[in-house]
Amino acid sequence: MTHTPPTLGTGKRRLRHVALIMDGNGRWATAHGLPRSAGHREGTRRVRPLAEACIDYGIEVMTVFAFSTENWERPYDEVDVLMGLIPEGIEAEREAIMQRRVRIQVLGSLQHLPLPLRVAVQQLVRRTATHDALTLNIAFNYGGRAEIVRAVQQLMRDGVKPDDVTEDVFRAYLYTRDLPDPDLVIRTAGEQRLSNFLIWQAAYAEYYFTPTLWPDFTREDFDRAVAHFHQRTRTFGRLPALASDAPDKA
Repeated sequence: MTHTPPTLGTGKRRLRHVALIMDGNGRWATAHGLPRSAGHREGTRRVRPLAEACIDYGIEVMTVFAFSTENWERPYDEVDVLMGLIPEGIEAEREAIMQRRVRIQVLGSLQHLPLPLRVAVQQLVRRTATHDALTLNIAFNYGGRAEIVRAVQQLMRDGVKPDDVTEDVFRAYLYTRDLPDPDLVIRTAGEQRLSNFLIWQAAYAEYYFTPTLWPDFTREDFDRAVAHFHQRTRTFGRLPALASDAPDKA
């Protein structure tokens, strides 16, 4: 099927960064009489078509919530499956990533990954550092509160004085320091919360919640979310007539 990209808009309605909370893999598997691992595996296949959609639309950044700091508390077998999907995904998508010039970044810590896998991920990050079609952030072992604590600790180590800490200074210590904040946060599977995802960066994001389970979330669903974004009036806390004066954050 040929897709006609929606208008991305201009000014305060321009869509530069989409963030995705990919929820519902386990419920999808249960509904299909399959093990939860099958749901996670099917869920990984949803990322590529949406990344390609972002490239087609001219969206600069896509962030996916792959594994949270809280996910370590899941059953060992499920965590083991999720860890195994990382090398599978790298191998399956490596060629497409290179051809489509996707820049891969990791938000969070890789310290709990086995060394060979950690090295593979770091190599992919380095090899794609100059790619400019799309920045794909993979939030792995990530938590918004942990990111903020990490930033505060680094500020203190650097000896930054309290009176010198501004929002812009603080932003420079976040994982997303060189990226625009998310304009649109999409969460699937009917839940309506951030779940500790980009809680600093998403302060003025628009939110789109859908009951569709993540493995069923298609490009057409993505189109609807984008269209919904463009129906919103983004005021950034100001009166609508003055909203156009709100500064972009990059």
